[in-house]
Amino acid sequence: MKAKTHSRKMVTFAAAVLLHIFPAQAQDLLALKIAATPTKQVEWTLGELDELDQVTFTTSTIWTDGKVTFSGVPLKTIINKVLDGGTNIQLTALNDYSVAIPIDELEDGVPIVATRIDGKKIAVRDKGPYWLVYPYDSDPRYRTELVYARSIWQLNRIKLLD
Repeated sequence: MKAKTHSRKMVTFAAAVLLHIFPAQAQDLLALKIAATPTKQVEWTLGELDELDQVTFTTSTIWTDGKVTFSGVPLKTIINKVLDGGTNIQLTALNDYSVAIPIDELEDGVPIVATRIDGKKIAVRDKGPYWLVYPYDSDPRYRTELVYARSIWQLNRIKLLD
């Protein structure tokens, strides 16, 4: 178990170092990988995600100080562009933490795969490059343990489960 934990930390550390040394180039290297099937997989860079419809909201979180402005692509938009059918998706972070979300619980603009906080790209050390976030202040249903658990940061993979 220690070796696996050490390996996960090394992946996160290596990504952080790469982003620090080559920030512009590395951001595109950390593409969001989406697997519709074992043979149908796509990768979207930050630039490609920026070309999709964007949502912006300001909210406080349990992980940040005060209110911050998040912007990014609604998860439902990404799912609709890549996946054809299915009932559940799995989202996985750089350190292999993962969560499952029923597709029918996705709303048109919520949650978003945030690509920026306060207009700036999200560094790996600051929960980037992608962070699944909800407008927590807008509705009590976004302030539950389930929603907080689904708010995965350092997101880099999405997979159709069934």
